Amino acid sequence: MSNRILVGTRKGTFFVDRGGSGWSMRLAGHRGSGVNYVARDPNTGTTWALLGHGHWGAKLSRSTDDGATWSDAPQLKYPEGARHYLPPPPSDTGAGEGAPVLKPATLLKLWVMAFGGDGAIHIGTIPGGLFTSRDGGESFDLVRGLWDHESRGGDLFSGEGNGTTKWFGTPAADGEFSPGIHSVVVDPRDPKHMYVAISTAGVLETTDGGETWHVRNTGLIMDYSPDPTDEWAGHDPHFVALCTSDPDHVWQQNHCGVFASTDAAATWKRVSAPDQGVHFGFPVAADEKDGNTAWLVPGHSDAQRTTVDGGLFVARTEDGGATWQQLRKGLPQEHAYDVVYRHALDNAGDRLAFGSTTGNLYVSEDRGDSWTSVASNLPPIYSVRFA
Repeated sequence: MSNRILVGTRKGTFFVDRGGSGWSMRLAGHRGSGVNYVARDPNTGTTWALLGHGHWGAKLSRSTDDGATWSDAPQLKYPEGARHYLPPPPSDTGAGEGAPVLKPATLLKLWVMAFGGDGAIHIGTIPGGLFTSRDGGESFDLVRGLWDHESRGGDLFSGEGNGTTKWFGTPAADGEFSPGIHSVVVDPRDPKHMYVAISTAGVLETTDGGETWHVRNTGLIMDYSPDPTDEWAGHDPHFVALCTSDPDHVWQQNHCGVFASTDAAATWKRVSAPDQGVHFGFPVAADEKDGNTAWLVPGHSDAQRTTVDGGLFVARTEDGGATWQQLRKGLPQEHAYDVVYRHALDNAGDRLAFGSTTGNLYVSEDRGDSWTSVASNLPPIYSVRFA
């Protein structure tokens, strides 16, 4: 069980450590800078931070000495000639109108990082690129099998492709409304087997290390689409996680509900419980040993990004989503307006932790039954990960 929590915030990277007297916190780096995601590479022990400087843009930072010092890592860059179709922005009545526009790829955001058992490092970006390093982070290459996928226009390095895209945008980066990869999930049994989740395109899977990709949206429901169950209906997963001991159990918090899969994402089933406040939200965490157990922090709705009823709770299921419990002990139940982003909930053994946009960080030592406030004056929290 990990005794360290890595916290990425709007104004720096924080380490939260478990000692004999409880949890203690320190600013570990990147003072005043936006930190989208922080994670420790289990293969090397290096700590990585995905930065979003207001002036300098997206930068990759790393520490090999427990956060004592940080240095710029080799930076990600789209190769010359990389282009993508930018979908028309949404209108007040729904999807955008007009044809997609072909434009050069510009790195807007480093959004998520994942590590493979083979030593690979994967980073998802806006505008929808997956980059992989196989030399410990000394260099990163764009995964062309995904970038050139037919669903987003085909090979646009050599021409105009098929002229269409099924990948729609996300407002998660200032400026253009581009798609983004926010979830990269590596199968612990086989590092060549991975999923990526895209806002907005759904889930894609590779079984050959990224050479080929297949859509995995069967069973997802897009309530706002004329054809809600269409394979490419604008499905908008917010985060995807799997059970490491039973990886065929995959969980998804989606814009249109909570979805679970028991067949390695081949099919999904909506397991929301709207009457209990379990439907809309951003993060989801899957238990490490029991594929039927998962946690999430519900929100009211996209239009009202607050707690469901003014009281903060964590929802837990232990039967694959058939029933849900509201875990409230230790959490504020009046005048709480916390929003928990997609990377800001994590679990390790019986411990869970989550942080909110109001700078609150909570930890549970008993699988969510009770919670303790560890911090309440942090900048808005973007990511929470056990080291």
